[in-house]
Amino acid sequence: MTVLILTCAEDVTTDMVVSVLHDRGVPVVRLDPADLPGQVSLSAEYAQGDFHGHLSTGDRVVSMTGLRSIWVRRPGRPAAHTTHLSEWLTAESEHALYGTLHSTGTRWMNHPVAAEQARRKPWQLRVAHHSGFAVPPTLITTFPQIARDFAARYRDLVVKSVSGAHPDDPPMALPTTRVDPDADFAGVAAGPTLLQQRIPKRADIRLTCVGDELSAARKLSDPKEVDGRFTDNGALWSPARIPDRIVGAVHAYMSLTQLAYGAFDFAEDDDGTWWFLECNQGGQFGFIELETGQPLAETVAAWLANRPAPRQGQPGSPPRRRG
Repeated sequence: MTVLILTCAEDVTTDMVVSVLHDRGVPVVRLDPADLPGQVSLSAEYAQGDFHGHLSTGDRVVSMTGLRSIWVRRPGRPAAHTTHLSEWLTAESEHALYGTLHSTGTRWMNHPVAAEQARRKPWQLRVAHHSGFAVPPTLITTFPQIARDFAARYRDLVVKSVSGAHPDDPPMALPTTRVDPDADFAGVAAGPTLLQQRIPKRADIRLTCVGDELSAARKLSDPKEVDGRFTDNGALWSPARIPDRIVGAVHAYMSLTQLAYGAFDFAEDDDGTWWFLECNQGGQFGFIELETGQPLAETVAAWLANRPAPRQGQPGSPPRRRG
């Protein structure tokens, strides 16, 4: 049975996992949905209550009934690489590809339905609180006066992107930026603005969850640093012990979101409290493995290589999370 990986051509993180899968002798087909139609072909026939078909890319073919797992890593939009871009063709290709793959009943990392909801930052914060994490006071608003009132209460604030666009995706990227409490908040009327109480941090924490396997890394933070993604203070990531309370909260979060993979970011304050900032359901882990030696690619590959269990749940629903 085959592992299907949906990602772009240049993805070093995927390269690391594919190498491990090859070493294990696990068949892998890797393709970018942006190449459908064109370099990627699809055919599926509905008969006797199920879809039977295949995907092909280059000289590789995978049967939809022969999938171990599907890893949605960093795929392009279907039909994005066609000569003449068309929203209609994109929609048709997207529904054809994901509609048939949803019908396979195989294991996903992560299921697109669960991933789409899990990437919404307001929902993340609510789930994080109910899972047991410490969550900073947060406001999303287009009302200037409400922003002023929030600033008067919490004084030390940062502004963030609501969508959480990654810095690798300009020009949408917005570094987390400190905001003066006496700033002119009239501009929030132009679009939804996320304001959050700043957590004075002594370290950044990246926790990677793969199924039931948890690994954490810690990097000392400069007291003046706000967004470590855009700065380099010379500190390196090192393995970190995960407090029992955080272990329980992570498992609760993953169960509520029905994710199989999550990259959690925390700010550790001077009291040692890990404050939840976000969970990226498609976050990078290669840089953590390179600096800490934690075998994250091996862990992801092991999850993907497990053979699927019998189908459960209703058609079209995300599968229940399995370790």
